Amino acid sequence: MMTIISLLLLASLLPHRTFTARVNVGIVKGKEAKPHSRPYMVSIQNNFKHTCGGFLISDEFVMTAAHCWKGYPKILTVVVGAHDLRNSEDSYRVEVKSYISHPHYTFCSLQNDIMLLRLQEKVKLNNYVKWISLPKERNVSGDTLCSVAGWGQLWTNGILSNHLMEANMTTINHEECQRKWGSKYLASQMICAHGHGGSCKGDSGGPLVCGNTAVGVTSFGSRIQCNSAAHPTVYTKISAYLQWIHQIIRNIK
Repeated sequence: MMTIISLLLLASLLPHRTFTARVNVGIVKGKEAKPHSRPYMVSIQNNFKHTCGGFLISDEFVMTAAHCWKGYPKILTVVVGAHDLRNSEDSYRVEVKSYISHPHYTFCSLQNDIMLLRLQEKVKLNNYVKWISLPKERNVSGDTLCSVAGWGQLWTNGILSNHLMEANMTTINHEECQRKWGSKYLASQMICAHGHGGSCKGDSGGPLVCGNTAVGVTSFGSRIQCNSAAHPTVYTKISAYLQWIHQIIRNIK
């Protein structure tokens, strides 16, 4: 019995991914987003199947989680302008020209889980396709109302959503995040948040949005229960990587 309990406790601390090319981080207990109300959202796909979320930060770059690519040796594509992934009338697919993971990210680590995808061509901006602003301030305080969105699972171990779903989240102060995650949580690099609804498998790489700004990248959470209060979802803090992001974008040729 003690062995079983120990295994369950260990599993609850594992990130939203496995090492068999599956990404484990959809929106549970959320609601369907108003079509195209989040024109920055993209579906990152492998073999035409949704695997991760991402978001436009310019007409040429998508931000997502680094682990969304590391488990996939195959080429990924990005679908922009989507709401219902089964309907391609308003969306289109763009190939990825280059994959730029943070240089200090490693597949077995929870740290520096951020990546830029440079697209093969610049996207055409319209009411369905726009980028989202990045933060200028370094810190996001606790008890800030934010939101997440994605096409991931609708419940733990459930089906992926065809429609973009969303949920409100509230950020949690760093001390509480540290107590709940222990040494896996680094306040300098991460934010954690919880709400009535939240992220599940398939939402990795999507943004934590506060106001009209993307402040975090969905990174990891409990593998036992999506949107767990005991182990709230953790997001890579974008403001900690602004220098790296701007350097990459400035240096494109």
